[in-house]
Amino acid sequence: MPGKTIIDIAQLTKIYKGAEKPALDNISFQIAENEIFGLLGPNGAGKTTTISILCGYLSPTSGQVTIDGFDLQTHKNDIKKIIGVVPQELALYSTLTAYENLRFFGHFYGLRGSPLKKRILECLEIFGLENNAHKKISAFSGGMKRRVNLIAGMLHNPRVLFLDEPTVGIDVQSRNVIINHLTAINNQGMTLIYTSHHMEEAEKLCSRVAIIDNGKMIIQGAPQELLKKYPKCINLEGIFLLLTGKELRDL
Repeated sequence: MPGKTIIDIAQLTKIYKGAEKPALDNISFQIAENEIFGLLGPNGAGKTTTISILCGYLSPTSGQVTIDGFDLQTHKNDIKKIIGVVPQELALYSTLTAYENLRFFGHFYGLRGSPLKKRILECLEIFGLENNAHKKISAFSGGMKRRVNLIAGMLHNPRVLFLDEPTVGIDVQSRNVIINHLTAINNQGMTLIYTSHHMEEAEKLCSRVAIIDNGKMIIQGAPQELLKKYPKCINLEGIFLLLTGKELRDL
């Protein structure tokens, strides 16, 4: 069950140079320890900007973020030790094998020697990739690449794992493997922050969700609580469309 607050976001604003409006506009929310928290919104809503700030890749224009008691502005290095990141864009080297990629990322996290080898082989087996460990990433299917991308972000067993569209563009079988493992590591105590366009997936997976649009917080809460608040909506997708509209967001 979710516990104490592990991430606290207060009045977070991001204005890109030359932009007509903020990418994030004074948003505030908290994430509890051991939650699976879904950050949802249409294209251009501000999801990736939020994740990029929380991971330390972008600096906010204003506002405050604390992760596990560390202030993001003053203790970025401490935060980097306890978080993992699975970006939307594949962060893999296509000319290296799966094992070589994961060894590289393991070294980045300070892992070495036999413990790293054991961890890599363990993760490859969990994700059904043990027989492809020494094949180049360029020969992998999209779903296989996504699974290696996920392993790379969680090799070091972070306390908090950020996942930006981890199941985008993959087959049902790969998505099922990924979702099952995300549930398993959450049950073991890892906090997950997850963005997705798959509303059915988010409704089943997340303990709470926040919907943002045009950089603003629209609503947040447990999926079942939101469904009670909007009884005419039969699922989370219905609430999402009601609050963000049905216009296309081709960004």
